[in-house]
Parts: sequence; C-alpha cells; structure tokens
Amino acid sequence: GCVARSCAGDAKQVRELLKAAMSFNGTAVLDIISPCVTFNNHHDSTKSYDYGKEHEERIQDIQFIPKFNEVEVEYEEGEEQIVQMHDGPAIKLKKLDREYDPTNKWRAMELLEEARKKQEFVTGLIYINEQRKTLPEVMQMSETPLAALPDEKLRPTREAFAQVMAKL
Repeated sequence: GCVARSCAGDAKQVRELLKAAMSFNGTAVLDIISPCVTFNNHHDSTKSYDYGKEHEERIQDIQFIPKFNEVEVEYEEGEEQIVQMHDGPAIKLKKLDREYDPTNKWRAMELLEEARKKQEFVTGLIYINEQRKTLPEVMQMSETPLAALPDEKLRPTREAFAQVMAKL
C-alpha cells in the first residue's frame, strides 16, 4: 500500500504526493486536509459557488454559505505549523523530515499514534510498500480483460467442474 497525508494549502507537497500515488502499482490512500469551502470559487471553476447554484439538485435548504480566504501553508520538512480553520479551531501540522523511512510499517503506525497523542497531523509520505503484490498478482489474474478471453479460458472443463463439486 501507499499512505500519505497533506494539507490542501501546501500545493507543492500535495502535487508530489499525488504523483507518487498515481505512479504506485496498487492501492494508494491520500488524506488531504482541506479547510476552505471556497477554494475554487472563481468564474471558470466547476467547483465555484455560482456553478454549484446553476447545477444544484436540492437535498436540503441551506440559507447561508460564508466566504473565506484560501488557506495556504508553507513550511519546511521536519517543522510544525499551526493552521487556523475558518470555523475557529486550529490544527497542528507536522511535515515529515527526509530521514523518515516510509517503508517501515511499524514505525509508520508508531508515528501516527504519537501524532494522535500530541493532537497533530503528520504530513508527507507516511507508508509505502512497493514489495507487496497487488490483488491481480495475488489472484494470478490474466492481464487480458475478461470480455476478450475465449469461452474455453472462462469455463472449467467438465472434469474440473466435477472435481470442485466432489469437494463440496
């Protein structure tokens, strides 16, 4: 697996973590802390307030959405930064330093537990295991899509089917 976290305001780190996740051969989980509801609120954005209003499908009646400035953070590896959220509370981010080894599963779990106790969010590449086989590799799945396989590859022979049924 591949596990990472960042803050939406740290565009450089988010960009690098997205590249890592997209190039990872397997499941990648990214936790992006995004404190700003008006981040892409401009005329050309499909995420803007105006676009949303024009394309809305009402589920409930919301009368007021406050406008906030974009939260941006920039801090170095190994440093901590307090980020003020729009609704009042603040969170503490801690960027992992270069010496941190994201291939050590036990250290990653320990790191997250330490951060939980300190009430901080570590950011960066928390864990990666490039040696672990992907699900298709474990299941020995064909690289050919099922729709392209001939019937004889998809259906068991009568003998193979009889053996399976005998075991049941």
